[in-house]
Amino acid sequence: MKIATWNVNSLNARLPHLLQWLREFTPDVVGLQETKLEDHRFPDDALAELGYRSVFHGQKTYNGVAILARGQAPVDTQAGIPGFEDPQARAIAATVGASGSPDPEQAIRIVNLYVVNGQDVGTDKYDYKLRWLDAVHGWLADELQRHPRLVVLGDFNIAPDDRDVHDPATWNDDHILTSTAERAALKRLLALGLHDAFRLRVDAAEHYSWWDYRQAAFRRNLGLRIDLTLVSTVLKDAVRDAGIDKTPRTRERPSDHTPAWVDLAIA
Repeated sequence: MKIATWNVNSLNARLPHLLQWLREFTPDVVGLQETKLEDHRFPDDALAELGYRSVFHGQKTYNGVAILARGQAPVDTQAGIPGFEDPQARAIAATVGASGSPDPEQAIRIVNLYVVNGQDVGTDKYDYKLRWLDAVHGWLADELQRHPRLVVLGDFNIAPDDRDVHDPATWNDDHILTSTAERAALKRLLALGLHDAFRLRVDAAEHYSWWDYRQAAFRRNLGLRIDLTLVSTVLKDAVRDAGIDKTPRTRERPSDHTPAWVDLAIA
């Protein structure tokens, strides 16, 4: 089962890219972030033509998340973080089948997150990010109790460690996306029993999923790895491979993010 995450930075602008990538990469499940579409404008029909069923939680102009599953509609959907009042559409969860199996024990629970950026350390938006991550921690603790076969994916807006940034001197303990408090919040999530699938397979530095549009950052590989696929302990040994597909970032008018993925060897 190939499961991917992609911040498309406007699904309206990037729909042709998404459709092309779905045909080429053929993932079984995809979490999208920054769709920037109200629900009535979500391109359900275009995705269904490729065999993907969708659940989505959107808003106009900003944010927006969705889960696509090939062959079967995701079920048991949760939009937003339970018990956390938030006008921003940043989180969605759903259950998907494994290889089309109707057996509920073969199902995978997907939690798709578009984590708050935070703007700058010490700002109100930074405080909101930390409160948001704390709420996610409580939610995921409950999800793991109910769904041991859990994959948490998305744009985390946190680079886990210095291997995941092109310049650790700049992206340091006091910088947004790499600050001490943000990385500590991510470590708290991992401590629940989640594992960074990419790091289960790749130890090397200089593998990134986001590059600024400015300063020829993609061509110069001045990026960050902030798009993550986390798997529960029950699924850890099922990780057959994991990676980052840079191909969509090479296309005309791309998203500034590119897909990250994990391949699970499950029935």
